[in-house]
Amino acid sequence: MATGQEEKRTRNYILMRSVMDYGMGLVIFGFGVFLSIAPRLGIEFNIEPFFRYFFAVMCIVYGAWRIYRGYKKNYYSE
Repeated sequence: MATGQEEKRTRNYILMRSVMDYGMGLVIFGFGVFLSIAPRLGIEFNIEPFFRYFFAVMCIVYGAWRIYRGYKKNYYSE
């Protein structure tokens, strides 16, 4: 009986982490896309374009990584 509850708890934890990774990945990825197209939308920032694009690329890469991690659902190494 205890193993059934433990398995259910593990499945719920994996589902929660997966949804969180998808959500945060989309937010971070979207922020990176927004930073990269902001000048075309008429939005200016007080930072150098190199640093803005660098940060945008880092956000896009990290957001894609979070989405991938949510897709793989490999939270427990055995």
